[in-house]
Amino acid sequence: MNNKISTLNVLLYGEAIATITHVGNDRTLFAFTDAYINDNSRPVLGLGFKDSLGGLLTSFKPTQTQLTPFFSNLLPEERMRHYLAERAGVNPVREFFLLWVLGKDLAGAITVEPAEGEALPPNLHQGIEGKTKYEAPMCFSLAGVQLKFSAVQYAKGGLTIPATGQGGSWIVKLPSSRFEAVPENEYSMMELARMLGMDVPATQLLPINQITNIPEGIGKFGASAFAIKRFDRVDNQAIHIEDFAQVFGVYPQDKYKKASMRNIAQVIGIEGQDEDIAELIRRLVFNTLIGNADMHLKNWSVIYKDKRTASIAPAYDFVSTLPYLPGDSASLKVSRSKKFSDFNLDELSHLAAKAKLPENLVLDTAKQTVASFHEVWAKEKHHLPLSKTMIATIEQHLRGVPLATDC
Repeated sequence: MNNKISTLNVLLYGEAIATITHVGNDRTLFAFTDAYINDNSRPVLGLGFKDSLGGLLTSFKPTQTQLTPFFSNLLPEERMRHYLAERAGVNPVREFFLLWVLGKDLAGAITVEPAEGEALPPNLHQGIEGKTKYEAPMCFSLAGVQLKFSAVQYAKGGLTIPATGQGGSWIVKLPSSRFEAVPENEYSMMELARMLGMDVPATQLLPINQITNIPEGIGKFGASAFAIKRFDRVDNQAIHIEDFAQVFGVYPQDKYKKASMRNIAQVIGIEGQDEDIAELIRRLVFNTLIGNADMHLKNWSVIYKDKRTASIAPAYDFVSTLPYLPGDSASLKVSRSKKFSDFNLDELSHLAAKAKLPENLVLDTAKQTVASFHEVWAKEKHHLPLSKTMIATIEQHLRGVPLATDC
């Protein structure tokens, strides 16, 4: 293990606001700079850094091996983490050094760079089994478990994944080796959400041969890939975002625990406007209707368009999971239950009361979303790249969702 003290500078919109210091034996300390603490007009790093009076928290406990949850959630998970760590020659569990090599292109407006003159220690590969030929690292991090890469759009169409260095303004999700037609599924669900008036970034369903520089060893398991425009990159400028695992200080492995849709709704109600609340309810209803059992804490985010005010971020990761993993349970409890078969107007009334949201706004939005969904689904389902099995699975599911039939 490396016992040398090393420091990473945390930059927000290109300005240094904090440091993460490795003090040996994989213990790390996070601290804001005095300049950031004393700046009354400072941009917001995250809602979880607010104290009970709305001020800035400035005292943090040291962490071991993992970083604090806010920064741990910026890193990829599982297979993607191991792939990028292997390329860089970094043990994937040593998050300080993984952030070091991936910190140039993180989600939102954060970048992380080593303090001036510091170089990576030579023994970072300790704990990696076997002999690995290290390559120049891909210096971007897309949090989550799916194989997805930051990509650049060609002027003539198609996308390319940069072989090294930072990525681009699109996210490419490759086909799954376990489940059939996930790109087609996600593209269809996102397009349906767009038709229902939700805030959906530009998307593409691309033949896999229109994406160049797919890294070796990844494998090509289908004919198409799904691409979505990064909403944290606008006109080459970074826009700050954070997901709700970061907001609640929950580590990625606990993204299905520790909080509920009621908790998310309460934050949106406090921080956002009525339109943010309505958008939250539209997405909650929609993802229940399509049977998306994977809307965990990392699949809900806020965005800081003016650097200080949080609003609900554009939609992402809408997939009907029932064709792959049948069941009656959503990933997060709504208010009292996480069962699709318990999702009705009474459950939404309970959510509104407990999260202190306007009940009429919640219920009217839910009813409008259900009515619009039935209309759009009937008209568009056969024009989307969905198999007959997927359509039949969703329609069978709808018959078991009380809100879908009662409204």
